[in-house]
Amino acid sequence: MKEAFKELTRYKSALVGLFILFFLVALAIYAVVAIPYGEAIRLWRGSEAMWRYNPRTAAPAWIDYFTPKRLLHTVILDSEVAQKNVEVLSERTRRILITYTLDYKADVFPSELAVVFKSRYDKKPPRVEVIWKTPDGREFPFGRQIPSGAIHWYTVSQDKDLISNLRGAPEKILFQDPKDAEKPIKGIHTITIKAYVFESDADIDAEVIIYGTVHGLAGTDHLRRDIGVALLWGAPIALAFGLGASFGITISSIIFAAIGAWFGGWIDGVVQRLTEIRMVIPTLPILIMVGLFYSKSIWVILAVLIVLNLIESSVKTYRAMFLQEKRAPYIEAARSYGAGHLRIVFRYLIPRVIPWLIPGFVLAVPAYVFLEASLSVLGLGDPVLPTWGKLLSDAFGHGALYHGYYYWVLEPAFLLMATGFGFTLIGYTLDKIFNPRLREI
Repeated sequence: MKEAFKELTRYKSALVGLFILFFLVALAIYAVVAIPYGEAIRLWRGSEAMWRYNPRTAAPAWIDYFTPKRLLHTVILDSEVAQKNVEVLSERTRRILITYTLDYKADVFPSELAVVFKSRYDKKPPRVEVIWKTPDGREFPFGRQIPSGAIHWYTVSQDKDLISNLRGAPEKILFQDPKDAEKPIKGIHTITIKAYVFESDADIDAEVIIYGTVHGLAGTDHLRRDIGVALLWGAPIALAFGLGASFGITISSIIFAAIGAWFGGWIDGVVQRLTEIRMVIPTLPILIMVGLFYSKSIWVILAVLIVLNLIESSVKTYRAMFLQEKRAPYIEAARSYGAGHLRIVFRYLIPRVIPWLIPGFVLAVPAYVFLEASLSVLGLGDPVLPTWGKLLSDAFGHGALYHGYYYWVLEPAFLLMATGFGFTLIGYTLDKIFNPRLREI
């Protein structure tokens, strides 16, 4: 194997494949360390409230470097950048003015607007109002609210009364240039939160959120979730599923083929008949039935896949190899000194043909990775785990291509293709190394 690895590095195609494989392994290790399994599940399965500070269906931030327009990254104005004034009106009543300034430089409109009120009171909640002043001096008072609870979300973009008064979406009208309705007005916007509190120890703070059109390295989906979580965790899941399925199926097929070839007779006949029966049983429909009627867990699907392919069609190929090795002189020598059947099968026969089976093992990995992704696209993916296939399923289910969210499809598709490309390059190179007829001179 050491010599095979040295030989592998002589091929440029293999070096590209190894680079892709190392990248995937590094990505998988980083995902497991940076976002532990439980945290990844919590983030992906959590409610939309967990991602409320993220914009909805925002493209990756790096797209900003390749577009002529300056895109908007999410801006959160909090108490650290605010000017807060308190005016005492009576023994219990006070007026609090919280003023924010926003230097708007983007060439596009925000995707949404929201204000988060953080109140502290005992019995009587405060009364608040938002006053938005544009760079050209226009004022828009709106959002008269009575915050309920310690944290109260006011989604400006969904305020029906405000939409009716402005005759349009607030995120567009508040930033619209009067001279050109299709362009945002740039400059200093002033947002004032006017609040009245009615208890001596009552107080209020607020956050103004201007949601951007781009976010993070991978963008967000329809639930505001960071797609990067699924892209990262898709790597260890894809590798675990692909390698697990390929290893389990290859090992079981080799063992059955070796036992049948060595013992012959009715044992070999049973193995061959089971192989022929398995060859006419379709795998995908059975996996679909398991997903529909029993469980969509990726690990259940993996177990069923391995059980279905314990004796697959490759058993006949392996059997031909073992029949040749069975007559080799070293096998006769092992029998002459009294080696048992199982020792000969597992100690001499199987190790002898493993180098010729490695290319097939490597080439089978992407097939099983694509199988898991295909099940997810069909709606039979694991509902808990964030995977590349689940991303594609969500993207197609919510019309990502129709609405122009190409990143949502291209990112997981690229990683799936890179995985298949990397393993294929390594597999075919190993085939050249172990198969003298294909070896380059």
